Amino acid sequence: MATIDDLGDLAGRRVLVRSDLNVPLDGDVITDDGRIRASVPTIRALLDKGARVAVLAHLGRPKGAPDPRYSLAPVARRLGELLDGPVAFATDTVGESARSTVAGLADGQMALLENVRFNAGETSKDDGEREAFAAELAALADVFVSDGFGVVHRKQASVYDVAKLLPHAMGGLVAAEIDVLRRLTAEPDRPYAVVLGGSKVSDKLGVIDNLLGKADRLLIGGGMVFTFLKAQGHEVGTSLLEEDQIGTCRDYLRRAEETGVSLLLPTDVVVAPSFSADAPATVVAADAMPADQIGLDIGPESASAFAAALGDARTVFWNGPMGVFEFDAFAAGTRAVAQALTEVQGLSVIGGGDSAAAVRTLGFEESAFGHISTGGGASLEYLEGRSLPGIEVLS
Repeated sequence: MATIDDLGDLAGRRVLVRSDLNVPLDGDVITDDGRIRASVPTIRALLDKGARVAVLAHLGRPKGAPDPRYSLAPVARRLGELLDGPVAFATDTVGESARSTVAGLADGQMALLENVRFNAGETSKDDGEREAFAAELAALADVFVSDGFGVVHRKQASVYDVAKLLPHAMGGLVAAEIDVLRRLTAEPDRPYAVVLGGSKVSDKLGVIDNLLGKADRLLIGGGMVFTFLKAQGHEVGTSLLEEDQIGTCRDYLRRAEETGVSLLLPTDVVVAPSFSADAPATVVAADAMPADQIGLDIGPESASAFAAALGDARTVFWNGPMGVFEFDAFAAGTRAVAQALTEVQGLSVIGGGDSAAAVRTLGFEESAFGHISTGGGASLEYLEGRSLPGIEVLS
């Protein structure tokens, strides 16, 4: 795949960049700017080359029409702060504001266009509708750079279709993400440990299925663990449970034993009578959960065992918190895993999403980890062995 350096002289050329700026907002206040900061190096590199940069991105899930709750205006302000320079903001994506804003750029200047998902063509399942919107986007530029790794698993107009209409390359962020994921799937240094958490087993089925033949150790925590515990015949109280996945989890446990993969489940759990920050927390054995309690974190014994299992690992991938890290009383398991990853003598990868949010929330320095992905869903689909449309089109 081509990189920015393969595009030749970009001075004076209009470069359309698809970034991933889908950050959490509280009103118009950005509560985690990690994805914005990750997008800055590619944008800065293009500006330094004298390009006239127009950035595309989405925010949230508007229903194909403008919605002020999902405006990228706060993101434009933050980008300006990080780039220490003005960022023009177009109040639409392909309308008069976008056209005039891009036309007004000088060499080395940039604009952010309004949320691409305000246009129904962006996410349309109809190829013709999507391609028509992509053509309007392509008319704004001479070159396309794909740098929004968090959306490369989506066959959407600003990710997939526009790349077919313009000379294109991957940005530095996408290049770095793909390099790390290849290291996780092609001859990883061993022992290779994978830590999976989050709420649902069903969200991780493909990853577990694929990694049971590749990883040496599979550590399971978070809400998804209770379906595994139920598959072992244990009481799980009022915890998250996917009844329709019990048989699948039982099969995974059998396969792990047959293939020699060490599949670790918690031996103790932190429970509470309700899902609440101030609910009284109690540690119980994983096979002795009270019927009227909900599991909200792995217990201290399990946290120590998980950390020990990561101690000599040379490659670690982590996706999904071990508990409700947003509540102090149920954050210890996630904190223990994060701390263990900072001590890995090899490649440690945090697979985006809630795991990335957790390490920032819990106060860890990002530099303590080998790589923090900006795309949880894209990372998981890559590890499942699935094709990513936004990457395939660049090839």
